[in-house]
Amino acid sequence: MEKELDQYDIDILKKLEMDGKIPFSQIAEDLKISNTMVHQRVNRLKRDGILQRHSIIIDEKKLGYEWGAFSGVTISESSNTYEIIEALKQIPEVTECYHISGAYTLFVRIIAKNNEHMRDILYNKIENIKGVVTTESMVDFGCAFKRNPPLIQ
Repeated sequence: MEKELDQYDIDILKKLEMDGKIPFSQIAEDLKISNTMVHQRVNRLKRDGILQRHSIIIDEKKLGYEWGAFSGVTISESSNTYEIIEALKQIPEVTECYHISGAYTLFVRIIAKNNEHMRDILYNKIENIKGVVTTESMVDFGCAFKRNPPLIQ
């Protein structure tokens, strides 16, 4: 079921999207509503799963991860996808994993410090997971943009 958002919900989400650490009292002041209303709305948005979490964004390049890649993962027909996903979760350099349709079963994003590190992750870690048949990777030269979905009523 799609949750109905009113203009207050949308405005609160926009404020949090611009600055996830903004005090609720500041949101209340900016929107000319009570602090209690902001707290109640944020709690409901969390409870309903619309606002999943407040998080930080880390610049991976400043931590020394110069390489990024997207990799399609092909698994054998008899494999348990969820066991493979659990094994991928154990590889810290795998930062995202998606179920997809098409030529691959899974699509992952990988970060690495250099070419040798990327090769090790692909060949010695991912391709050694039981049930993984092969991977096909594309080098990530940097994110052009990333955004949340539009906030509509």
